[in-house]
Amino acid sequence: MKHDPDYIAGVEKAIKEKYGDETISNPKSNWDDDKEQEYLDELKKMAQKDRASHYKKEVIDNNGILITKKLIKKDDVQRMCPVCDTYSFKTKDDVYMKKFDCCYECYIQFIDGREERWKSGWRPQLGDKNG
Repeated sequence: MKHDPDYIAGVEKAIKEKYGDETISNPKSNWDDDKEQEYLDELKKMAQKDRASHYKKEVIDNNGILITKKLIKKDDVQRMCPVCDTYSFKTKDDVYMKKFDCCYECYIQFIDGREERWKSGWRPQLGDKNG
């Protein structure tokens, strides 16, 4: 970039002619105490609305983690694995939840290679990690 004052003045003049006086004026030149107070009032209102909507959301406690109901009902896909009680947003788990009613980890541990047993109704006991 050139530091020549005549070049800079020429660029400013060209911008002013093409886009108008406001484009080359300092933003602070149009700002006063009334506009500042109006801006702060609007900012406070937005913050109050945000806080109010945050507290209105219904949450579910899942092993010490609060999850909003809105996220749980998303796309009618079950997010909580009934076998290991793990909550997941992974798309890989969605496939196994729909087909086998469990997450991917439980599929690998309990179902992979034993699908007939799973389809016949067998389920692991709580705390059973051996399959």
